[in-house]
Amino acid sequence: MAELLVVRPGPLTTVQDLGRRGVAHLGVPRAGALDEPALRAANRLLGNPPDAAALETTLGGVAVRASAPAVVAVTGAPAPVRLDGRPAAWGAAVRVPAGALLEVGPATAGVRSYLAVAGGIAVPPVLGSRSADLLSGLGPAPLAEGDRLPVGTAAAGPGADLVPLPGPPAELVLRLLPGPHDDWFARPPLGAGYRVAAASNRIALRTEGPPLPRTRGGELPSEGMPLGAVQVPPDGLPVVFLADHPTTGGYPVVGVVPRADLAAAAQARPGTPLRFVPARG
Repeated sequence: MAELLVVRPGPLTTVQDLGRRGVAHLGVPRAGALDEPALRAANRLLGNPPDAAALETTLGGVAVRASAPAVVAVTGAPAPVRLDGRPAAWGAAVRVPAGALLEVGPATAGVRSYLAVAGGIAVPPVLGSRSADLLSGLGPAPLAEGDRLPVGTAAAGPGADLVPLPGPPAELVLRLLPGPHDDWFARPPLGAGYRVAAASNRIALRTEGPPLPRTRGGELPSEGMPLGAVQVPPDGLPVVFLADHPTTGGYPVVGVVPRADLAAAAQARPGTPLRFVPARG
């Protein structure tokens, strides 16, 4: 079977597909690509199924060597792409000869790039997904130098020539559906004044800004948490749950960010201005 040899893993590179669906009742997080449209776009460029597994990098890129001829595509956060030291295309299918070194450099904007290969990354699935889950430890571990990643059989048909995607946000605007505990606070976290915190990760986007004053004390019993839930811990700073979030939590939830807005959250760098706005309809 064809393989990709990891030469440089980068600060944090994981295998991700579209995640584990229908297992939250077992206490298993969803996981999967944080920027789902970017993963889908990379797979579409190669003619892969939308849920084929790819590599998700974090800020610093990745370098791999192909054991056999391959076709790859890089999407998500813009980054320089090099093939044996020569510039190659970002956002397009690129043919990689056997033995060639493919390098995805540090992101020039945004946070997470996606390196897909025709046929997908064929690590063994766990509970129906090949995704790495950093909270529960399910799926493959983050990449390390010397890892060998099996590549599946490529589809016979061609991929798309172009898949447009929005750029990383200069200001992150997240719609907020209120509740179920919005009445625990003197005001909702609407408007400007927040920034993306450096402590953000695949579990949650954390914020810096004015703490939300509570009008009701006490604690909650642990209850189910959906993707995009905006939980408010004791420091009063909203936390937006992302793909590796826990399936339960005991802090009040002031609202929920629609799933469609979370791809932009995945690409917002620390310090990016953040504004919550009311969701319409």
